[in-house]
This record gives sequence, C-alpha cells and structure tokens, in this order.
Amino acid sequence: MYASQCPCRDVLDLLANKWAALAIGALEDGPLRFGELQRRLQGISPKVLTQTLRRLEDNGFVDREIFPAVPLHVEYSLTAIGRSVSKPLGALRTWVETHLDQLSA
Repeated sequence: MYASQCPCRDVLDLLANKWAALAIGALEDGPLRFGELQRRLQGISPKVLTQTLRRLEDNGFVDREIFPAVPLHVEYSLTAIGRSVSKPLGALRTWVETHLDQLSA
C-alpha cells in the first residue's frame, strides 16, 4: 500500500476526495438525476460534479443510466462495489460528526 506504484493509491485518492465521498453518500438512498445530486451536494459546481461522477463511474463505483424519453434524462446510482464502500465512508462521516468539536479542519 505504501509503494509508489501500488494501484490502491489511485482508489484511495479518489475515495479521499471530499466530493467523491459525499456523492457516494448522497446516492446511498437510491438513484438521482444530476440536478438532484447537485442540490444535495450544496456548493459543488456542475463541472466538478461532472468530473467526480465520471471518475466514480470509470472506477466502477457509480452507474450512469440514460433514459431515452423526451426529454432525455440520466440517473446515477451506486454499483454493488459503490454500495459496499458507502458503509465505511458512512462510518467515517459519523465519526467526523461525533468528533467535530475536537477537530480543527
């Protein structure tokens, strides 16, 4: 894990990203459209959300489903591996909330 070429470094880099972790948490309750996800992640720009979702999709954490109805819409949802990583990320969020008064972020 500490070796410079360890593949887990890329995954840890992605999951340690604030927006990626929060996006995974927001998708825990089920699929969301882009706008719904952006509203839940207050403060994220459309560009950063697009980049974050693309990285999560490329790494297998998120599915992107296109619905060809009129108007066309896209929904994002967690994959099985995305759901499995949401549990430790959720535990980390809970830990942060519990200890927030002791932390100086």
